[in-house]
Amino acid sequence: MIKRTLSQVAMMANGSLVDAQFKDVVIHGVTKDTREDLTNSLYIPIVGENFNGHQFVEQAIKEKGAAASLWQKSEPNPPTKIPLILVEDTVEALQQMARVYRDELQLTVIGITGSNGKTTTKDIVTSLLKTTFRVHKTAGNYNNHIGLPLTLLSMQEDTEVAVLEMGMSDFGEIELLSEIAKPDAAIITNIGESHLQELGSRAGIAKAKLEIAVGLKEKGILVINGDEPLLTENVSSMPFEIITFGMKEKNDYKTTIEEISKDNTRFSVNGLTYTIPVLGQHNVMNAVASIAVAHHLNVSHQSIMEGLENVSITGMRNEVVHGKNKVTLINDAYNASPTSMKAAIDLLASLKGFNRKIAVLADMLELGEDEKQFHYDTGAHVSGKDIDYVFTFGPLGTDIAAGAKSAMKKSNVTAFQSKEELISFLNGFVQPGDIVLVKGSRGMKLEEVVQSLS
Repeated sequence: MIKRTLSQVAMMANGSLVDAQFKDVVIHGVTKDTREDLTNSLYIPIVGENFNGHQFVEQAIKEKGAAASLWQKSEPNPPTKIPLILVEDTVEALQQMARVYRDELQLTVIGITGSNGKTTTKDIVTSLLKTTFRVHKTAGNYNNHIGLPLTLLSMQEDTEVAVLEMGMSDFGEIELLSEIAKPDAAIITNIGESHLQELGSRAGIAKAKLEIAVGLKEKGILVINGDEPLLTENVSSMPFEIITFGMKEKNDYKTTIEEISKDNTRFSVNGLTYTIPVLGQHNVMNAVASIAVAHHLNVSHQSIMEGLENVSITGMRNEVVHGKNKVTLINDAYNASPTSMKAAIDLLASLKGFNRKIAVLADMLELGEDEKQFHYDTGAHVSGKDIDYVFTFGPLGTDIAAGAKSAMKKSNVTAFQSKEELISFLNGFVQPGDIVLVKGSRGMKLEEVVQSLS
């Protein structure tokens, strides 16, 4: 983590020390949350719509052990006799500190964005690269204008590679993150429908994701899904090396799925075979993008194989859980969009050796005015697939159920309005040998369904 004197921090943050007697105080790391361990850290008081971190500054230093704090000039009555750095805006100061710290360290930065698969790709890239380098990655979902700077500032100074997830909900957000992080390599996993409500169209989403190239280093690489025209058609004039991956022949990393089993997926890329202990074609695409970055950093084939074998994926993302009474669960409850839900349906249909295949699906949020049609079409995606039952939850789950009923036996599809009713039903319905896919948007909290069956 960052270790600097307050005089150095003030310069990094474009701020000024309120009291020069504290100029040699050393901070160890930064934090914005007084519930965390603040010992010797720099506290960042964030001003939000419904909260103001400045009210906790004295507590952070006097009770929680923070070494110092930023203080925004617009906030009245700064406390006296404690180490404070005065700044115009605490968030902008945090971002500026991260810029400077990133520039001070001799490291390679990998930036990752996309509608789906960002976190999984981050986990895979990290697993491949840590066979060869000292790697630091985004913790949890610290992928926004506050989380990414905090991630950079939490790096040890001997870090060789930083793997940074970049999320967004509107235009301009990834541009800022890329400008702060200055990636040497960037991955765009795919273009889906997440944030259609804000961005208007898939073309708008692609434009927002391509902002990751704004801060890309001059000799950097941009790794994109070559099966997505909205990406390939918009990168030809960019002054970077473009590397494509996908199922189509034209891709630099031409990929073929060979087998999806209960425990892993085997696939080939340009004639070389790999195995990864996660399931589904969409996760293979995440792995192939990761392999491309590993090749760019000259990671050996043996190390790549080792990294794939030892991948550990962040929870609730195609997580296989062995539930009660010999029931297998696919916990994909972290989030959902039409693209990712259809991919999960395809995965469920492809798996062999189970008694019955059951899809438990819930609302996908932030899809804009066409949300009902998106849900209906996603339900209809079960057509012709090896899936026995579809059970839905939520107001828009009704539209998923309607689509599913158009595509399979109606009596095998049920829409539940109450999560409690759904949970009660499932606990009496599932049998040994069944496999149950559970997927919905974060706000639907379908992990409660998984927990009830585990």
